[in-house]
Amino acid sequence: MTNPFSTQTIPHPRGSASWEQLRNGHRSHSGQQLHAVRFLSGPLFTLKDSIDDSFFLADGRLIRSNRLARLEAVLLISNAAVTARRLVQQAGLVDAQEVNQLIDLLNQNYDRTDSAFRVERTATGFLLMTRPALVSWLDRLHQRQSQMKLSQPMMETLTIIAYQQPVTRANVESIRGVQSAEMIRQLIDRGLVQVGGEEDSLGRPFLYITSRQFLDMFGLGRVEDLPDYDTIGRQPEPESAAAAAEEEEAAVNSDSDTPNKETQVSSR
Repeated sequence: MTNPFSTQTIPHPRGSASWEQLRNGHRSHSGQQLHAVRFLSGPLFTLKDSIDDSFFLADGRLIRSNRLARLEAVLLISNAAVTARRLVQQAGLVDAQEVNQLIDLLNQNYDRTDSAFRVERTATGFLLMTRPALVSWLDRLHQRQSQMKLSQPMMETLTIIAYQQPVTRANVESIRGVQSAEMIRQLIDRGLVQVGGEEDSLGRPFLYITSRQFLDMFGLGRVEDLPDYDTIGRQPEPESAAAAAEEEEAAVNSDSDTPNKETQVSSR
């Protein structure tokens, strides 16, 4: 027999004391070998979901890490929405995934403590905002409506464009019942409205749409997030219905251009 741990041949026959000793030793060494292999094949370490070490106490308070505090400070001093990429740079974070994790943690803390603030995602990034329940009180306190200098006619015009966009000036005026050229110009000057194209009709009038600044000002991620947009917003015409209407119109035109046999016979 050959010892698996050496190249020497063992001359002892089976059944002898030396054979039993060798077999027991082989089992012992084999078990150690298998144990070593099982140890090496296992995980050496486990990755954490996040490198941030912020945590909640039993009473609900959030113990902020330096990373989370830096992120919250950047959002606090920013006058406009901040993209995830810029938050990574300014707060010294790893990537956008960590930004999302930390913002979720902040919002959990704000909700648990009934805070007046909340981090919202807008069309251009993240923005620290006050809760909607405080809007009317803040308007009276800081007179934000007068600071933005949005008069009632401008608000009416902006609302029509927001819900009916893309829309021409003539359509806006037909809804309001008054001239709206000056209101549209002032909204464009404030960056709330912009030209989104031209209508394929006589004169090719401009089509007006809202801007990203409009979404940021109202804390929206997209136009469809406006209140009751599904019921009062402009709904695009289904492509299938439009195509069917075009095919039906083409068929009617072809029938009217080609006289039938009875007409041809009578004309003779």
